[in-house]
Amino acid sequence: MPATPSDRTLLVALAVIAGLLAWSGASPFDRATRWMEVAPVLIAVPVLVATRARHPLTTLLYVGIFVHAGVLMLGGAHSYARVPLGFQIADWLGLQRNPYDKIGHFMQGLVPALAAREILIRGRHVQGGRMLSFLVVCIVLAISASYELIEWGAALALGQGADEFLGTQGDPWDTQSDMFFALIGSVCALALLSRLHDRQLAGLPNR
Repeated sequence: MPATPSDRTLLVALAVIAGLLAWSGASPFDRATRWMEVAPVLIAVPVLVATRARHPLTTLLYVGIFVHAGVLMLGGAHSYARVPLGFQIADWLGLQRNPYDKIGHFMQGLVPALAAREILIRGRHVQGGRMLSFLVVCIVLAISASYELIEWGAALALGQGADEFLGTQGDPWDTQSDMFFALIGSVCALALLSRLHDRQLAGLPNR
């Protein structure tokens, strides 16, 4: 795996994301929910394109962003509580609710953990592996908590119309479990991907 993907590979990924965006907006379950769910993609992609020449990211991080974007767009098309894949997982595991939103929050921990780690290492902001891991987890939890505050604001602003965006499915502990799954995602990123990430960071130009 190269340290950073070629421009051609990124163009293909960009085309796939554009196609998925179009598909998610063709006939979404709830159009307002779809826009709120895909908003991070609409913000992140232009930023990544604009900064590619000066600050290329590792292949690992680009792959993580691509997968996370797919998770968001699938959730936006169906609403998280109605994604067919989630119902299949619920059947396999004997669950009483659609768990697809937990996949989204797991990715909300894993991908920002890689991004935070990359920024802290490349900017030489942290010395020492333990402090790096601690700060990465703190950043992820801050992002997760901020997202929950955004959901709260949406609920207050939209009233009953925010139910599809919140996707609580009647779970009174949904907010806490969302943040817990983000925490799990960040820990998995640090425990399983740090060595690969370090190798790719070492191979980046002008690190």
